[in-house]
Amino acid sequence: MKIVIAGGHGKIALILENLLSEAGHTPIGIIRNPAHAADVLGAGASPLLLDLESTDAATLADSLSEVDAVVFAAGGGPNSGPDRKLTVDRDAAILLADAAEIAGVRRIVIVSAMATDDYDADSDDGFQIYLKAKSEADAAIRSRDLDWTIVRPGGLTDDAGTGLVQVSESIGHGSIPRADVAALIAAILVDNLAVRKQFEVISGEKSASEALADL
Repeated sequence: MKIVIAGGHGKIALILENLLSEAGHTPIGIIRNPAHAADVLGAGASPLLLDLESTDAATLADSLSEVDAVVFAAGGGPNSGPDRKLTVDRDAAILLADAAEIAGVRRIVIVSAMATDDYDADSDDGFQIYLKAKSEADAAIRSRDLDWTIVRPGGLTDDAGTGLVQVSESIGHGSIPRADVAALIAAILVDNLAVRKQFEVISGEKSASEALADL
């Protein structure tokens, strides 16, 4: 499979790129900073230099030729202001879906966040704006005639992965290593799991395929 990953230098993306490459697939990581190219190459992916905040859907679609799937794993980051939470976490995800539709790429996986729909619409707090951005992006993706999957992880850690998860439409609180989120996404892509499903995920006691079968 040829898979384009938006946010290709992120922690989850780099792990995912490595997993896909080792399994014989062709990951391509979208980056906006050329200094990140070496890390993407080191993860076994090809870097694609493109700023999602300053491009359009048609231009992005040109980079999706003969692509089997796209993954949105980008984010404005914890130190970004409210504007970038909207332009990256929301608008860039929608842009990727727009481009996928233009290019005829049906498979799209979105890395979202737990409890995004519970945001306070009247708050100007940065975290609430982040939740709002993710929620609105997810809703826009769900409205598309695409084979989408929306993954909403709990609190992310850099612990070693266990390969064991718990998934549900709504779980509550919990955490999960980034390595396990990446492995879950790899399984979703390679085995075509959880199509048109949205779910929360934390560490658990089942393999990805077992857990997703319960949705």
